[in-house]
Amino acid sequence: MTSKQELRKMIRQRKQQHSVGELSDVNHPAIQKAHTLLLYSALPDEVPTQTLLDKLTAQGKTVLLPKVVSDKDMELRHYTGKADLQQGAFGIMEPCGKVFTDYDSIDVAIVPGMAFDQQGHRLGRGKGYYDRFLAKIQKVYKIGLCFSWQLVDEVPYDEHDIIMDEIIVQ
Repeated sequence: MTSKQELRKMIRQRKQQHSVGELSDVNHPAIQKAHTLLLYSALPDEVPTQTLLDKLTAQGKTVLLPKVVSDKDMELRHYTGKADLQQGAFGIMEPCGKVFTDYDSIDVAIVPGMAFDQQGHRLGRGKGYYDRFLAKIQKVYKIGLCFSWQLVDEVPYDEHDIIMDEIIVQ
């Protein structure tokens, strides 16, 4: 089996051969039904979500984005529009909105990753932020979002790695 480090290197090589397109809509029943969603503000090699963030916000849904607050933790904040984003840790655009702590009310989490497999395993960037956070909200429906070139046969995983309920390939 490929190691996590080897797989990250392979994915970085693959991304240089592909262009990144904006995700404008995810016509998915769980997303349509959801009232409160955790999404992400995309890095250049992740499926862009800005249009989706704005669309869901315009529909009156509660949209949450993570903000890195320490070497190990992130917190959730309300997203109300592009104007409340500022560059944060690792160059990620992070929300300035109010802190959100009602984790039980989150219906869906749409999660980025470097790679995914069909079994729902996710390869992150190696810092463990999402795995630690998702462990706190295990009842939420977790959707991994990726490009086709990020889908691999097998992602190496450890027992603390959180498995996605579904993978959506852009």
